[in-house]
Amino acid sequence: MTNTISPPLSLRVVDATDLSGWDAFARETSEASFAHLAAWRHVIEDVMGHQHMLRVAQDSAGNIAGILPLALVRSRVFGRHLVSVPFMNYGGPIGSAPAREHLARWAMEEAHRLSADSLQLRTRHVLPGPVPASSSKVTVVLPLPRTSDELWNGAFDAKFRNKIKRPQRDGMTTRFGDDQLDAFYAVFSRNMRDLGTPVLPRSFFETILAKMPGLSLLGATYFNDRPVAAGFGFIWRGEFEMTWSSSVKELRAQKPNMLLYWDYMRELIARGVGLFNFGRSTPGSGPHEFKLAWGGKDEPLPWAQWPPAGTEGREGRAAHAAAAVWRRLPLPLTNSLGPILARQLPWW
Repeated sequence: MTNTISPPLSLRVVDATDLSGWDAFARETSEASFAHLAAWRHVIEDVMGHQHMLRVAQDSAGNIAGILPLALVRSRVFGRHLVSVPFMNYGGPIGSAPAREHLARWAMEEAHRLSADSLQLRTRHVLPGPVPASSSKVTVVLPLPRTSDELWNGAFDAKFRNKIKRPQRDGMTTRFGDDQLDAFYAVFSRNMRDLGTPVLPRSFFETILAKMPGLSLLGATYFNDRPVAAGFGFIWRGEFEMTWSSSVKELRAQKPNMLLYWDYMRELIARGVGLFNFGRSTPGSGPHEFKLAWGGKDEPLPWAQWPPAGTEGREGRAAHAAAAVWRRLPLPLTNSLGPILARQLPWW
């Protein structure tokens, strides 16, 4: 099925039997991210239950000029939302400027056709076309030197190093590998409850590991053989993004999260990774300040969003009230109900 947008480009629908060229284009295109890989459809559709629409912009000879993965997140409570890519920080249109604009226009048309409540194209670069950019999110990036000694002695002052030394003196250690999934999920699910946010299903992470082997790096920091901080992120083209990280509330004074991040940096430097991406943040928030303290710099995330982000409305106030109730629920209950609700949250 091909819909002509304007010469010389057309859009082609891609399904599970027609992925020829998709990943090759993603791997060859400079602005592509790990969120553009075709295997995410296993996570978005099979685990989370959302329609995952893949579109290719191609020229008259059939050569790929751009791609866009777009998911329809449907909820009886929160409405209908088009997101590229939900649960990730990236995934918007990539390719040539004309291709990105055509894909953005198609996404806007699709939002109107489906009577969607919103459209969000999670892009790392300003997107040409009709969807306005938002300035509500940033990421923090930190270049990694060739050795951990250079980072330790050159980037951190004595006060900051002492924050890392404290959990080390307490005997905390960090382990890496796919076998840390149990430890990660135990810490992550508890932290999400404490934040008042439904947790993603464990199968979400299991499917990432199964369908995209070698893409992720899991780590967990232990205290007396108990996981007290954990992270899950992605290595792509010499850059690592810490997409999810958590620590247990009652031990935060002992700063296990400081050791977690330091050990991640040491591990990544040993693997030859040159950039540490702390993941998205709301400017001025506590997590944002934590990330900047490592010496990183802000990088805007100009997500294209329709309608444009505005002041908090009734839905936002209701979400805050629901979060306050969620924090008080027993952990077994939130771990049971959370994955059901998380599938329907458009802001994940």
